[in-house]
This record gives sequence, structure tokens and C-alpha cells, in this order.
Amino acid sequence: MPIRQLSETMINQIAAGEVIERPASVVKELVENALDAGASRVEIVTAGGGLNLIRVTDDGFGIPEQELALAIARHCTSKLADNIHDIRSLGFRGEALPSIGSVARLSIRSRTAAGDSAAEIGIEGGRMSAVKPAAANRGTTVEVRDLFFATPARLKFMKGERAESSATSNVVKRIAIAFPAVRFTLAGSDRSTLELPATTDSPEGRLARVAQVMGADFPANAIAIDAGREGVRLAGHISIPSFSRANALQQYAYVNGRPVRDKLIAGAIRGAFADVLPRDRHAVTVLFLTLDPGTVDVNVHPAKADVRFRDPGLVRGLIVGAIREALANASIRAATTGAAGMMAAFRPGAASYAHPGPANGHRSYDAAYRASGFTGFDRSAQRPLDMEGGGSGSGGFRENDQAAFDAGPLVSADARAGQDKAAETLLGTVLGAARAQVHENYIVAQTRDSLVIVDQHAAHERLVYEALKNALHSRAVPSQMLLLPEIVDLPEEDAERLAMHSETLARFGLGIERFGPGAVAVRETPSMLGETNVQQLVRDLADEIADNDTVETLKGRLDRIAATMACHGSVRSGRLLKAEEMNALLRQMEATPGSGTCNHGRPTYIELKLADIERLFGRR
Repeated sequence: MPIRQLSETMINQIAAGEVIERPASVVKELVENALDAGASRVEIVTAGGGLNLIRVTDDGFGIPEQELALAIARHCTSKLADNIHDIRSLGFRGEALPSIGSVARLSIRSRTAAGDSAAEIGIEGGRMSAVKPAAANRGTTVEVRDLFFATPARLKFMKGERAESSATSNVVKRIAIAFPAVRFTLAGSDRSTLELPATTDSPEGRLARVAQVMGADFPANAIAIDAGREGVRLAGHISIPSFSRANALQQYAYVNGRPVRDKLIAGAIRGAFADVLPRDRHAVTVLFLTLDPGTVDVNVHPAKADVRFRDPGLVRGLIVGAIREALANASIRAATTGAAGMMAAFRPGAASYAHPGPANGHRSYDAAYRASGFTGFDRSAQRPLDMEGGGSGSGGFRENDQAAFDAGPLVSADARAGQDKAAETLLGTVLGAARAQVHENYIVAQTRDSLVIVDQHAAHERLVYEALKNALHSRAVPSQMLLLPEIVDLPEEDAERLAMHSETLARFGLGIERFGPGAVAVRETPSMLGETNVQQLVRDLADEIADNDTVETLKGRLDRIAATMACHGSVRSGRLLKAEEMNALLRQMEATPGSGTCNHGRPTYIELKLADIERLFGRR
């Protein structure tokens, strides 16, 4: 077949295959155009999941009548001058509208502030109609009907109406977080409406918008982030470790206001939370990166969801460092959803045992609780009173049953006064004063306005782990010399990268040196690892350095060993603790970063406010 020039329609349909994957992609492009036009209000209407109809209306600057034909021509844009490295708008390629018009029926109706009337233009399957007068308020309305009618094969790859509507809703929410001063509404054919009222473009306003999108629980369980390094600024919020999710869908990242899904940012978030979350749990985050547009390439893919940083190591290091510092500096806090789950369990009609569901991020442990054979307090061997049977000689009121509640000899008035004074001081602390130990594993403590229940094993496990980790990384890790050096063959570039990080690796107990052009010799390995697959370890490190320019793989292995040692060396369940020991444990928790969760990501304590307890008894 001879070489020939493709038609303009065919070129646009090829571009549409990259830019317009599904209805949500159309909504994304049109909403971004509205925001670039200075809109303060954006309304989206869909039907049939967006395949039948998408209508986006804004109150932006509008498009002059004489420019409407250019607006739907390929590579025509008002957002890019001569420097492609200085992109300060969401759109810039000039591909979206002609791509949509090549596969759907598209119409644009617009009016500028200076215009006496509006004008309208249409394009259907790549065929453009003439510009004609229309009636409209200031702004632009873009209507897309019968998406992919010109390329019916694409319709076979679409999901159901509900799935497409959900994808569209997620796109609108993701964009809305970055523009809190803009009002967004989304209405579907199922009469469901998403309304996001405008707030302000301030830290408080941004957090209020985040709460609109992610739920009212997030602000109460969030930690603010504000850090900078070498011209890169990071701001936003992260969740406390005990407030997590089973997937990463609620991790929002923005680069210069642009929503992105970048694996470097996702990996940095995962690495920053590695010590406080299990591998199958994910933090909830909203992070805004601001940097010179010339140091980030947003033109990696036509969909503009991927970016490439000039200095990825700097960006990753900033994210990991800022999150870890914020977690370390944050005072110990329990997720509010833990108390909500407890409240739900106590309400009339609730199941005898109601473990918190996915809202508080611990659903993954339900199976373990069920496997333990726990069937509820009414049948538990640890129930406070034996409620089986009846009559005066049974039902938990026999003398031998009541003997368990014997308070023992009375304490003198002077001794009680001294105890009360010490306890009063502890009531003002975060975790309060220990009052009791129940089921030989749970410490019940009291603060001035709440009741706190602490899992003693989980809490001490975190304390021991942090102590081991600090000892591990405060000095060089002990190493063991191999009798014969292990030679690992690698590509030349991987061997060079490992050699550049040899000093850091030596600090973690791994001694390597170059061995010819395409190999390294491993002479020492960390003693803590024992017998290990040196070949695999070195190759994993080489892959990580190539991706992220870090050696976290080795550090992660050492930390996991420290976590295992902490688990076996901590206070076990079933050990009776004296009041002094319980209070000492509470004070250590308050002074230790990350002690709100154990090494496996489970909460170490739950706080129930006095107001909530009073509601249970009908006092409020």
C-alpha cells in the first residue's frame, strides 16, 4: 500500500482514541476548559452514563463568535504561547474538542461579556456546521450527544451506566478539590445530584472542600502538611494511620493545580506510611505540589494525567520526609470512626459483636476475629455475669459469683487523697489515668472528658518496634562477612547505580564493590538477615534505585525483622499489669510517634467521649 496523507477526520479519531477513553474523559476535558476560562460555576448533566448526553455549562469568559470555528479545529488553543515548558493552564494541546467532535455529535454555544448575543457551532462525526446565532447567558455550554456513534467498536468496551456515572463523579470530585472557590453540580439520568458549594481558596476553604468530597470524618482524622525544599512546595493533608482504606482511590495528588495519577507520588506515599500501615491498607491523602512549570513535564501523555519531574529524587524525598515528620510531630490521636463503631455496637438492636466496618479501616481483620471463635458476649467465657439460668441461686448473683467484685480492705483517707491528687494530674493527659485492666489485655483509662481503652500488647509492640528501629538506624548496622564474595552479574548501568549508593548500603550492613564492567561483588550482608538470597536482594535494590533513586528495599527488610522482634518481645496478652505499669505504658505511648497503631496497622486504642457515653444512657 502506498504512503498517503490521512484525512483530518481520521487523524482526529486517532487522537480521540488517546484522549477520549470513556464519558468521564469527555467530562474531564470540558470541565478543565471551563476552569481555564475563569468559571466560578460549573454544571454537568449526563444521561445514559454519559454515552447519550453530556452537557457542561459554565459562566466563564466565553468564546468570541469569530473564534468558534477555530475552537473545534485541531491544535488550536488560547492557552499556549511559544514556550511549551511554561504551561500554567489545565489544557494546552488543542486536541480535546476536535477529538470529541470526530466520534460524537458536539455543539458549542457561547457568549462573551462584551457580546450582544451568543453564537453556536456544531460538529458531527467530524463534519462541521456553520456558525449561527443563539440565545445564552455569558459563558459556554458544550453539549455532547451519542458518544462514539462514529466509532461503534468503542462502545463494546464501555461498562454499564452505573459504572460510567461513577467514573464521571470521581473525575468531578478530583478536579473540584483543586478549585474550592468554584461551585460544581453534577446531575445524572437517575436523578442523583452531586452538589459541591463554593468555599474559599484558603487552607480552611480547601479543607472544607475536601470534607465535601471525602466525607465529614476526614478533617477530624487528618494531619496538615506544609513543607518545601529547593523550590518545590508541598501542602495538603494526610490521614492519621488508624484512618485508612482498603484501596488507594482516596489518595489525591495535584501538581501545580493539575490532578495527576503519578506512580512516583503514589510510591512515595506508600513508603512514607510503610512503618505504620499494613501492606493491604492505604492512607487517605490530599497533596498539592507546587513547583516551577519548567521543572515538570505534563506533556507525557495526551490525557495529561501522567507527569515527569526533572528531579524525581527531590520530589520523592520531600513527600516521604514531610509525611514522616508530620506523623512524628502529631500528637497521639485515635480515629474518630473507632468510637463510632463502638457506639454502633452498643445501640439497641445491634449485633452482640459488631466489629467496625470499612469506615474505620479495619475490615481486613474481621476474618481473624471470626476465626478466633468469638461468638459474642452472651456466650463468651469472659462475660461479666453468668446470665444463663434463673432463680435466686443462679444468674450471676450467687456468693461465689459476687466474690469476684470484692474490693478488698478499705484504703485510709490520707492514702486516697494522695492517689486522687496524682490521678487528677494524669486526667489532663491525652490517654489519662489507668483505672483497670480487663480480660488481662485491655487497659481502661479515664481523661477529663473521655474513656480510653488500650490494647496493651499492640501498644507495647509499637513502643518496642520504635526503640529497635531507632537503635538500628542511629548507627551502622552490624554485618557479617561472606566466606566467599557473591558475584552478581548486572547490566552496566545497574552496577554503576549500586556503586554510587555503596556508602549508604554499607551503613545498612551490605558491603558491595564493582567487579568488572557488568557485575558487583558482595562481601558483607546485614547480620539481621541471616541466610539470604544475595542475588535477589541486589537485583531488587538495583531495580528500586533505577525507579526511585533510593535503597528503601534493604531498609524495609531490616525494619520488618525489627517489627517481628518487637511482636515477640512485647507485653503479651494475658499478662496482669500493676497500676504503675499501666500508667507507664500510657505515658510512653504519648511520647512515641506513631503509637496510635501497632506494627500491623491496627489501632492501639479507642477513645469514647463522655458525651457519647451519656447519649447511650439517654442523658443527652
